[in-house]
Amino acid sequence: MKKTILFLTLNLFALGNVHAQTNWQQITTSQDACEAWPEKMESIFKNLDLNYPGLEAARQAYEEGRLPEACERLLQYYKNREIEQIFKKKQPAVSNQTVPEAESALRDTYTFQLVTAQVPRSIDGHLVWSVKGPKNDIEWAWALNRHYPLNTLLEAYYKTGNPDYVRYMDSFIKDWIIQSWPYPAEKNDTEMWRGLEVYSREKTWARVFYELIHIDYISPATRLLILSSLPDHAHYARNFHALDGNWVTMEMIGLSTVATVWPEFRQSPEWLEYSVQTMTESLKEQVYPDGVQTELTSHYHSGALNNFSQFQKICSRVHKPLPEYFTTQLEQMRNYLARTMRPSGNGLLNNDSDLRYNRDWIRDAAKQYNRKDWEYIASNGQSGIRPENGPSFIFPWAGHLVSRSGYDADAQWSFFDVGPWGTGHQHNDKLHLSVSAFGRDLLVDGGRFAYGGTVADKFREYAIGSQSHNVILIDGNGQAPGPLKAETPLSEEQYKITPEFDYVWSSFDQFQALDGTCKHTRTLFYKRGEFWVVVDQINTDRPRKIEALWHFHPDCTVQEKNGMVSTDNDRGNLTIVPAGEQDWKIDLVRGQEKPEIQGWYSRAYNTYDPNTAAIYSTRITSDHRFVWVLFPSEKTAPDLRAEIISDTESELKIRVFNPTGDEWFATVPLH
Repeated sequence: MKKTILFLTLNLFALGNVHAQTNWQQITTSQDACEAWPEKMESIFKNLDLNYPGLEAARQAYEEGRLPEACERLLQYYKNREIEQIFKKKQPAVSNQTVPEAESALRDTYTFQLVTAQVPRSIDGHLVWSVKGPKNDIEWAWALNRHYPLNTLLEAYYKTGNPDYVRYMDSFIKDWIIQSWPYPAEKNDTEMWRGLEVYSREKTWARVFYELIHIDYISPATRLLILSSLPDHAHYARNFHALDGNWVTMEMIGLSTVATVWPEFRQSPEWLEYSVQTMTESLKEQVYPDGVQTELTSHYHSGALNNFSQFQKICSRVHKPLPEYFTTQLEQMRNYLARTMRPSGNGLLNNDSDLRYNRDWIRDAAKQYNRKDWEYIASNGQSGIRPENGPSFIFPWAGHLVSRSGYDADAQWSFFDVGPWGTGHQHNDKLHLSVSAFGRDLLVDGGRFAYGGTVADKFREYAIGSQSHNVILIDGNGQAPGPLKAETPLSEEQYKITPEFDYVWSSFDQFQALDGTCKHTRTLFYKRGEFWVVVDQINTDRPRKIEALWHFHPDCTVQEKNGMVSTDNDRGNLTIVPAGEQDWKIDLVRGQEKPEIQGWYSRAYNTYDPNTAAIYSTRITSDHRFVWVLFPSEKTAPDLRAEIISDTESELKIRVFNPTGDEWFATVPLH
């Protein structure tokens, strides 16, 4: 008799699973959900603290074995519960108005990272969650599993009141949860279960669950599925999160979101406590004392700052105290972005960054912190208070020097990297220099291109290599990875900032596949408001081929004349003037694919444009020093010459002049 009952139970469970898989779109009520997925519905109550105030009716029904009624009472509890202010949304009037991007989503067509594709469906109507898009890039599949389309549809719904957008969201979430079973309960990097995707869904589901709690377009079955899946998401974030870097901060935001938005779960207090401890340690571990995130990538520094700030707000909402260090360090992180911003409002393009417009964000931060100096920078000096220790700034732990002539929109600006390799998203680009002037980017970093897919197949090696940066190649070889982190800040002997000039130097001696030993030392001297001098010292144990690379922005027209390379723009130009008698061979390469990739620029992920790389080539037999003058001009680039007046162990004197008798001088300290 027991065997017969067990057999019938197993068959009923199997029939329920078949019903769930073949008619999943028709499962809408609490009764439907309990019939289709009884174990999943049971798991909700096993994970809840049923003594939590307000759950009395749901607990009684559950303890008396009335599972569908318990589910109904639980959902009623959430409808009656006071909703946090951040989730209080005025519901729009119903209409059939449309938004193009949302209409595309209704056709299962999404755009991630500028790439659009339609996701196919299986024979039973499920989306294929592993699809990688037309460029075969797993980043596309991860974006899908982060549930980015839900945010698009939410905003479209608030704009139009079109119920089709919410009904699609209902199906989208239900589909994903059903397809995600069984929860793997182990660390992995699949399309569905990876730390970043877990974090993103936790945040997005919180919006859907509470912002739409009083409308019927999200079915009871889908709400219950969310409640059944959240403990799995929290379990993943708690037990399989990254150990350092931006990932752990995002995963802790997800965990703390579940803990604070759904405090009814039994483990919510422990999840919150764990996330506070982990985030505080992470902030200490991944942000230098000068406020720079250790990946040394502006794009991911901004992401880390956003993550820590989000966590701070989460804790503030539930009155969970954080150490004072947390608040002061976040201000330091904002200070870095403010003081590295270009006059155009864009941030740094370094390592795996996009060219990100930061001006509006810095203005908002200036108001939040009452930082009149940030306001001055963000307004190009039109409001606020001029920083006391500017206009140039150095971050000695990061090894980043930003030189400026001032704060106006036409100011000269440069970024020089003498720091460590970084703890993530690194490029082999130590001693790289970027230059802007008169509102125009002139010398640029190559950018990041893409991490996967066809764009990455073509450009990724170039993006992370020295070939896309303004550095020196030795015997055709770029740099190898350097130290991940700085153990100490730059010595004060390595840099100096005065009202008249900026000065910094550093060395690098690790080159890929290089025979023998070779060290490159680059000194940057900026004569404020006039020009830059770059001194490249090569120390070698044998003869070498030297290639000095200078990459120009794609919008620049570049020409070579009499050994000098200059731009020919209507406004905002730069001339590269070699000093001394070195015999240089100069090649201007733009948009080259063979024999190797050269002359390309990526302002944002999955974008690329041809740009001009000026390649100066020569041969040396022993130790050698090269000197360059980078001379900006508002109008036509002048016809210039540069000569070395004197060269000693301690200093280098340079004269720059033109045929009409104008001349400029600089004395460059040498270490």
